Amino acid sequence: MKRLVTVVTGGSGGIGAAICRRLAADGQDVVVGYVQDARAAEAVADDVSAAGARSVTVRADTSLEADVERLFATAEERLGPVTGLVNSAGVTGIPGPLAVADTADLRRVVDVNLFGTLLCARRAAQLMTPRRSGVIVNVSSAAATLGSPGEYVHYAATEAAVDALTVGLAKELGPDGIRVNVVAPGLIDTGSHRTMGEAQRLGRAAGAIPLRRAGRADEVASAVAWLMSPAASYTTGAVLRIAGGG
Repeated sequence: MKRLVTVVTGGSGGIGAAICRRLAADGQDVVVGYVQDARAAEAVADDVSAAGARSVTVRADTSLEADVERLFATAEERLGPVTGLVNSAGVTGIPGPLAVADTADLRRVVDVNLFGTLLCARRAAQLMTPRRSGVIVNVSSAAATLGSPGEYVHYAATEAAVDALTVGLAKELGPDGIRVNVVAPGLIDTGSHRTMGEAQRLGRAAGAIPLRRAGRADEVASAVAWLMSPAASYTTGAVLRIAGGG
């Protein structure tokens, strides 16, 4: 039986780590892509192995073409043909009005969230098209439709672009048997809020969400796992919002 091999970018923490663990629990071998925290990536890989799946960690900045090439080459060399991609790598940048945003910060947000997703999706398409099968799931954000005024307008713009990319690529690759979907999480309880110095944001923002709470990373991972599975075999070009009604 052919093993499913999925590359997960941004797999060392938060939503990406939860996705790695869930896919492993579902029997998929996982490539844990990360950019900085090698120890965290190895811990996720250990969890993947503990679930009975194979794993490999690869340090790669998805905004760099050479790193993306190496990420997929390592995946195929170590685990076998890549059957899935989850584009989970992303950065929000420093919160605040666009008028005071630093140019370098704007560039990094665009490079990682949009250009990196394009590079990874392109490489996956190059590998999957001749095989006439594969699944790509992008991770964007509910900010794509909310705009995040006063906080992350630049981030929201890149995530809206990822949604558009997903719809177009799904139509482009559908005839080759490749499905492309996107999950758009809302407020999710991950370490990123504390890292950005916004530890109180979760509680402050939860009151505006109909379900009155932040989501969990595993709830996003469950949606990704469904989209990756045969149960979603007729689903492509979908934008699945996981935002508690927000």
